Amino acid sequence: MSSATDTATTAGTDTGVPGRGTLRALLPALAGHRAMTARTCAAAVLEHGSLVALVTLAAHTVGTAVIEGHTPSAGTATALVALVLVRALTTWREMDLSHDLAYRVLAALRVRVFDGLARSAPARVAGRRSGDLAATAMADVEALEFFYAHTTAQLLAAATVFTGGTAVLATVEPWLAAAVLPVAALLAAAPFADARGRAARGGRIRTAVARLSADTVETVDGLRELLAFGALAARRRRLARRGREVGDAQRAEAVREAVAAAVRDLLIVAAVLGVVAAAAQSVTSGRLHGAWAPAAMALALSVLGPVAESARALSQAVTLRAAASRVDAAVKAPALAPPPAAPRPLPPGPLGVRLHRVRFDYGGGPVLDGVELTVRAGQTLALVGASGAGKSTCAHLLARFWDPSEGAVQLIPADGDPVDVRDIGDAELRRAVALVGQETPLFHGTLAENLRLAAPDADDDLLAATARLCGVDRIAPMDTLVGERGSTLSGGQRARIALARALLARPRVLVLDESTAHLDNASDARIAAALREEGRTTIVIAHRRATIRRADRIAVLEAGRITEEGTWEELTGRPGSALNRSLAHITS
Repeated sequence: MSSATDTATTAGTDTGVPGRGTLRALLPALAGHRAMTARTCAAAVLEHGSLVALVTLAAHTVGTAVIEGHTPSAGTATALVALVLVRALTTWREMDLSHDLAYRVLAALRVRVFDGLARSAPARVAGRRSGDLAATAMADVEALEFFYAHTTAQLLAAATVFTGGTAVLATVEPWLAAAVLPVAALLAAAPFADARGRAARGGRIRTAVARLSADTVETVDGLRELLAFGALAARRRRLARRGREVGDAQRAEAVREAVAAAVRDLLIVAAVLGVVAAAAQSVTSGRLHGAWAPAAMALALSVLGPVAESARALSQAVTLRAAASRVDAAVKAPALAPPPAAPRPLPPGPLGVRLHRVRFDYGGGPVLDGVELTVRAGQTLALVGASGAGKSTCAHLLARFWDPSEGAVQLIPADGDPVDVRDIGDAELRRAVALVGQETPLFHGTLAENLRLAAPDADDDLLAATARLCGVDRIAPMDTLVGERGSTLSGGQRARIALARALLARPRVLVLDESTAHLDNASDARIAAALREEGRTTIVIAHRRATIRRADRIAVLEAGRITEEGTWEELTGRPGSALNRSLAHITS
């Protein structure tokens, strides 16, 4: 079983140099937009081709007028005007199509990144900061806009125009083609000369941005605590330092890009000198008519324009390797609980639970070591043990956040054979089993919207009844905004809402992971009685004496194993029992 901690760590920001092929790995995202990709490439070819034709024809017109004294014909003037219009239209059309294509691809990528994070949660998410996750889901994906909008079609168009233009030059005057080809080769090779350095600097930028995002989100979330403990000034200095790190990383890349731009300009100047020398020699030797010399020179230099622009775009795209690597890792994140090939349906009626010889670890020592536990349908079981004994792990395995490395987690129908949770479709498992954890995240929205998260179609009567059962009706009216993460509510109020949300879905198995700890004894007892009346199977992970005592049965988990099981009277009446040892640390 792979380590969840290690997975979370490696999924975080990576300061290493992303490997080659990270950008190519994102090209398949264009597969769903083949028609638009083809139109974008065609528009780019027409844009570059019309510019080359316009410059070449204009140079020929000027050369003819100067050397032969001929004014441009009506046909030439019409052709020039037409080329200007074509150039303007294709430039607009290429920009429109390329950005439309890029934003469509990015929209799909964001969904795939979220799907990847959801598919591999909680191990990939555990240990990662929410700001870092947000940077991958938003900033890293957004950074790839340049790649999809300004690189893919441009490279194809530049290659097409340069190949065609060079072929014409080779036919008209081979020496002009010979003057252009070495410069074009150097321009094409330039982005790869410092590819590793650019990738490293790009990785530094993405890492710095992710850290700044994470620190900013944490600062906003913890403003009250920072103010309460007088730590806001120190936090502000930390954010300023993170901002400087981003600025330094961006400045280093900007300096190198300025140097690269200067090198490209020098290569263009060298090409100009070579073309002028070749044209002069061709005219002197009589191989090229003087009136055609300006046109040939313009053609030679204009076909280099797209190559130089593509070299610039490719250089900037290389710096996106880190963003592409993070996005690609999120998109291809493996499922820790893969869906069954042939899902088995659950029969209707009550469900019991069985953990059969379950072993599980997070990459270190075993957390669960051969756990054997059965909870009959309709029974309430209290799972007791010291912190870190593996109680929450049992709950997470039952909710199938992970799969056990050995053994099986099963649901037991009243009639029929036990069903391994690995054989149940995700949607059906979520309807059958509800987990209310120690954390109670709420979303920005109304109280009713948060309750209906698990049961969007629940009617108003059921919503009101469930709210009364959990005491949610005493918190605020149902149309009250609860704030992001329930910031306007207390911990106890958030716990009540989370419990009501789970009950509204009417699960057949309910797992409460210390979720009633914020409730007073009277509310805890009232909810426990209601759960028993409904005949629901309930597993309660608790440290409260009264909650444990109300359970039908109690199981004590120590060192990854169930060491004893029985009723309150049986276990507390046994001298030296594991339950009594656990109760010694409980005050209420």
